[in-house]
This record gives sequence, structure tokens and C-alpha cells, in this order.
Amino acid sequence: MPAGELRYPNSSPSIAAESDEDETWVWTQIKAEARRDAESEPALASYLYSTILSHSSLQRSLSFHLGNKLCSSTLLSTLLYDLFLNTFSSDASLRSAAVADLRAARVRDPACVSFSHCLLNYKGFLACQAHRVAHKLWNQQRRPLALALHSRISDVFAVDIHPAAKIGKGILFDHATGVVIGETAVIGNNCSILHHVTLGGTGKAGGDRHPKIGDGVLIGAGATILGNVKIGEGAKIGAGSVVLIDVPPRTTAVGNPARLVGGKEKPAKHEDVPGESMDHTSFISEWSDYII
Repeated sequence: MPAGELRYPNSSPSIAAESDEDETWVWTQIKAEARRDAESEPALASYLYSTILSHSSLQRSLSFHLGNKLCSSTLLSTLLYDLFLNTFSSDASLRSAAVADLRAARVRDPACVSFSHCLLNYKGFLACQAHRVAHKLWNQQRRPLALALHSRISDVFAVDIHPAAKIGKGILFDHATGVVIGETAVIGNNCSILHHVTLGGTGKAGGDRHPKIGDGVLIGAGATILGNVKIGEGAKIGAGSVVLIDVPPRTTAVGNPARLVGGKEKPAKHEDVPGESMDHTSFISEWSDYII
């Protein structure tokens, strides 16, 4: 998929049925994990019952949990629960994206011990699902509410995603603290983004001014990508890099300012999808002779 475009779920009956089956399977796993954890740790039994086991579906559990996480003295949990539930229930693509994000965390992060652990405790996952609702509100011209929700997501999860930003599915925000994503940014499908990553602008100019991230991209911790630049499908951005120009597909950019491994004329290309493989360091031998 070219950077800057989003591929939305096919709405054909067969695809919709597969998505429903996938959601049902994941929700069954989550409930089984919650029962197991409630039995092994009675101190969590009430919490697990109220957050997972008392609910009939993933969207109800997720809406309840987000409502409790993001509520304040002026944004009541009951109001947020209704908002989240109505939005998730009316948009199958949001439910499909949530399931894909749960799978992404479970498969890519060795610290993710269960689907229920991700649902309950992964603030990157929770911030992303809340952002999806804020984004829908933004597109419905309910912008004051979208911005209020955006503010609460930033306050609670330390993840700042403008409600206009477009995010695909199968996304892993690993650790997530300090992630900043600007208004006109676009993130494709099956990307992994670590903590303290910034997808920002280059100044106070308006318009389309933020990065476009292709499918399957891996962005390492502390990386900064500025301006309306394209990060090609399957590219890898090394931790701490500062990227100011386009990065071709299947290449690795590292350093400050970032440069391509293998050189600009003939950059080294990899076959894997780093956003899924989470391979952060295979480029080191080609890029540097530094040893300890």
C-alpha cells in the first residue's frame, strides 16, 4: 500500500462473516483467560468480573473499560460508556481493528501474556481504540467532543494522537508513553511504533504537514519523523533517528539526521515485514563497525 493511503476492510458478506468469527474467537479467549486469572488471583476477581466477565461482547467490555479509564468529574463514565458502545456497535470496521490490534500485541510482544492482559493493561492498545472513536467523531463534525476525548486520552495514557490522524489496523503501540501523532499524519496497517515516537510537523505552517507511514513499518523508540514525508511500505526507522525526507520501501533509516543503510544510491533492502517481525537490530553489522 502506498504511504498516505489507507485500506479499509472489505464489506462483502464473506469478509464480514470472517471478521465476526474472529471477534467471537478472541472474545471467547479473553473470557477464558479472565476466569483463569480470577481463580488464581482472588484479589482481582471483582475487577475481572465487572470489566470482562459480566459483559456479553468485546465492544461492551472495551466500552466499559475505556469509560472508566477516561472519565473525569465533568466527563462521566456512563456518558463515555454510551459514546463508546454506540460507536463500536455501529461500525464493524472499528471492532475489526480492535481485534487486529489485540492480535498484533499478542503475537509481536513477548511480554503480552494474554489477550485479556492487552485489553486491560496495554495503554497503547487502549489509547488507539479511544482514538478511533475520537477520529469518527471528528469526521462526523462533532469536533469539540473529539478534542475533549483527545485531551483525556493524552492526560490518562500519555499518548497524544490528534483526532484527525488516520490509523490503520493491526497496530502495536509498544509501551506507548510519549507517542505524538499530528493532525494530518497517516499510519497504514500492521505497523509497530515504540515509545516516544513523534510524527510531527516542521513549523507553524498549516495544511498537509505530517508523515505518511506505509504498511508494515517499524519505528524504533524515540524516533522523530517530521514533515509531509513518506515512509515506504515495510521500512524500518532505527531508534532515536531523526527523519526529514522520504524513506523508500523495505529499507532501513538510522541516525540523526537519518541515512539509509547501504547508502542513498543502492540502499540495502530486507525481505521481512519489520512491523510484524519486530526486528530492530539486524542492520547493525551493515551500518556500523562500533563494538563495545
